[in-house]
Amino acid sequence: MYVATFYSFKGGVGRTMALVNAAVDLAGRGRRVLVVDFDLEAPGLDTFDLLRPRTPTPGIIDFVGEYLASGRAPDVERFIGEASGGVGDGRLWVMPSGLQDTYAANFNQIDWGALYGQHDGYLMFEDLKAQWKRAIEPDYVLIDSRTGHTDVGGICTRQLPDAVAILFFPNEQNLRGLTKVVADIRSEKEAPRNKAIDLHFVMSNVPDLDDEDSILEEQLEAFRRRLRFEREPMVVHRYDSLSLLNQVVFTKDRPQSRLAKEYRELVREIARRNSADRDGALDYIEAARERWRAGARYESSLKADRVLQEIEEAHSRDGEVLFRLGMLRENDGQTEWAASLYDRAIDAGYDFPRAYYRRARVNAADDPKGASEDALRVLKSEGVSPPMVRQAIRLAARASTGDVGRLRAVASLDAGDRLWLANALMESPHDDRIAASILLPIVGDEQASEKERAAARGELSLAYIGAGACAEAEALLRGEGQTVGDMDIRDAFNYGMAIWGATGAVNAEAFGRVVALDREDPEKKEQPNYLQCMAVACWGVGETETAAQYADRARAAVHAVRGPEFSCWRYYRVGEAAFLEDLDDIEALIGGDASRRPRFMVDAVH
Repeated sequence: MYVATFYSFKGGVGRTMALVNAAVDLAGRGRRVLVVDFDLEAPGLDTFDLLRPRTPTPGIIDFVGEYLASGRAPDVERFIGEASGGVGDGRLWVMPSGLQDTYAANFNQIDWGALYGQHDGYLMFEDLKAQWKRAIEPDYVLIDSRTGHTDVGGICTRQLPDAVAILFFPNEQNLRGLTKVVADIRSEKEAPRNKAIDLHFVMSNVPDLDDEDSILEEQLEAFRRRLRFEREPMVVHRYDSLSLLNQVVFTKDRPQSRLAKEYRELVREIARRNSADRDGALDYIEAARERWRAGARYESSLKADRVLQEIEEAHSRDGEVLFRLGMLRENDGQTEWAASLYDRAIDAGYDFPRAYYRRARVNAADDPKGASEDALRVLKSEGVSPPMVRQAIRLAARASTGDVGRLRAVASLDAGDRLWLANALMESPHDDRIAASILLPIVGDEQASEKERAAARGELSLAYIGAGACAEAEALLRGEGQTVGDMDIRDAFNYGMAIWGATGAVNAEAFGRVVALDREDPEKKEQPNYLQCMAVACWGVGETETAAQYADRARAAVHAVRGPEFSCWRYYRVGEAAFLEDLDDIEALIGGDASRRPRFMVDAVH
């Protein structure tokens, strides 16, 4: 049971309307909701058709009156009526302020100070809370509190609630009044009560006008400073509609209106602090992750940790909640805690590839064997995203993966995603062999388009060369009777490199085709890989001066590249330092050092 009070220092801000819409929205989500009319001087919850009990029902005033008369708290069920209107899958009850025909007399007989000072009023209200929980087991109790500084207000804002939604119009009168109220609520977290009450600030009845003179912003800044907001306040704009005269419940009757959406955002914020509400807990975790990704905290570290621990305790056997908590802890660098949460999530039945993938990530350093086994589980599953497949392949390095291209996670991808995956993997000779196993099936895949099959052949030639299988690359590029004169510039270059790797001999015809096609192309290309390839091709036909110029341009161009660049000296992507080392080798070769050979040839020998 989570108790939230709706409070405003002054009237006229739509507090009761906000509570009613929140209650109906929660009930529409399947929650069991009790609303309590504690605005004793101006009661009115039961004037909403949807909240009117089916039969006349006594309420708070009558409950307190009977307690004072007998010295014992009466049975609360007599003071609660179920709402008469339909509210979706949930249920909605009302505890009114009191029976209207005797209300004024009963209200005037209660001395609230004496109730607490002489008649154990504090214990009576604690008993009332316990009875609410026992009698109807509500998920939420929403209390409509009276305005101002009052004894009754203290009951509603400090003793009873877990959270207080404070609605205010941003002017000096409200700021002055709320400063003490908010300080009093926050003081509850100190001894002896040690009760941290969540505060939700809602700027209400705000005109939807341009703030050209920064009037609103200046007032809001004063509220931020004096009331010490941890989060920006929610906003409920002024809404001009005659429907308000009929007390229309917008979240039910006009759910697409802006007002309904603003009320639902308030409900969402309250639910986020209710650790027992599964949807609210998941929403809180996601909001915290979004703020983490943006480089900011959702709220203070201390409060966030308290809420997250409450969520963990409340959902200790809910696999999805534990998994999402693990993601948040992992993002925050708490890998041991994250690993424990992933273990518990999987044990609780959250048996999905992403759970094994995340556990593999956090265990990779301390338990590489276990991480590899988890990654292999991912690769044997369907419906895994290409980026996750790529990372799982990396993590599965210690496991026996066999033919990666036939693993379910890879084979179930469409041709375009497999092409992306193979290209993304090319970062070592080992990776090139894996890429080849992914690309080879696409070449003969009748479900793939001719464009995709052609792209696969081109990428496969790269993978073969990088893996040291130069003879296979040569045969693939030559195809069925294709001559060097039929090849485009890319295939001609790779064909020349494949022959060099397979035979040790430089094929001047292939490199001559590359040089000729480059000179026919009016576009000046400055990509580091292209310039590097042209340096090798020009050297291959004896144009050493031009080759050296291309190498110089490649060296200058690579400095402007962010991230790895594909190197034709190794046939996989490398960082800037390795790319420059490869250019050192190429320049030495151009200068006459015949011992220099591409790294893929050297790696294949060793």
